[in-house]
Amino acid sequence: MRLRIDLAYDGTGFSGWAKQPELPSVQARLENALARAFRIPESDVRTVVAGRTDSGVHATGQVCHVDVSDELMAPLRGDGFAETATRRLRGALGKSSAIRLIAVTEAPEGFDARFSPLRRRYEYRIADGRSTKDPRHSNHTLWIDESLDGEAMNQLGQSLTGLHDFASFCRQREGATTIRTLEQHSWQRDDDGVLIGTVVADAFCHSMVRSLVGAAVAVGKGAASVDEIVKLRDALERTSVWKTMPAHGLTLVEVEYPPAAELAARAEKTRGTRELPSD
Repeated sequence: MRLRIDLAYDGTGFSGWAKQPELPSVQARLENALARAFRIPESDVRTVVAGRTDSGVHATGQVCHVDVSDELMAPLRGDGFAETATRRLRGALGKSSAIRLIAVTEAPEGFDARFSPLRRRYEYRIADGRSTKDPRHSNHTLWIDESLDGEAMNQLGQSLTGLHDFASFCRQREGATTIRTLEQHSWQRDDDGVLIGTVVADAFCHSMVRSLVGAAVAVGKGAASVDEIVKLRDALERTSVWKTMPAHGLTLVEVEYPPAAELAARAEKTRGTRELPSD
C-alpha cells in the first residue's frame, strides 16, 4: 500500500530534507515518526519526496510517499482510514514539531511523489529598502538594504521562461540533466512592500530557484541587465555575475499533480530523457 503524505515545515532547524549522518533532517524526523505511528521497523521506512529542499528551506506544500505492507495497514482500512492515519502520524510527530502534517491518504494507482508532478511552485520573500521589515517574518524573509526595481525583475522573469538548459543556474550533479521548463518567474509587492517572487517549473535542478532569484536581484539592483543574464543562461556556464540567494527566504508552496488516471503516464514521461528541440 502506498501512502501519500502532505506536509509543511519550518526548515530553520533542519539540514534539509534528505537524511545526513549526525545532522537533523526532515526526512529522518518524518521516517522516525512513521515507524512509531504504524509500528514499522524504521529500517523499513523509505520516503520519496517531491522536492528535496536544501538546508534552511521551508515548505507549506511538500508531498512525499511511503510504501507499507497491506498487512500492517489492514487494521486501519475502511471508513475513516485517512483521519486515523493522519491522527496517528500527527501524534508521533508531536504538537511542538517544526513539521506540520497536513494529511495522510491512500495514494491512487500510479502515484509517485517525485516523478508524477506536473509542476512545482516556490515562493521567495525579500524585504528591501522599500519594505516594512517585520521581525516576526525574519526566519523566512531575506532582508536587504537596497531598493529593488520590481519591474526590471519581472522583465527578466519573462525573458527566462520556457524550455531551456539552465546549467548556468544549477549546481550540476553527475548524470543529471539541467534542461527544465520554467513556466513563471514573477515578482509583486505585498501590503508591507515585501517582494514576493513566484517561481514555477516542471522540476528544478540543485539550487536553481535561489540562483534565479539571485539573477533577479542583480537586475533589480542595476548590477546586470536582462540581456546580459539571458546571454549568460545560453552560455551554459556558472557565473559570478549573480549570487545564489540565502535559503531562508525560500518556501516550497505547491506541488501539482495530474488527475489520477494520468499519474502513471506522467511519471513515465518524467523519467524519460529531456531534450531541447532541434532548430
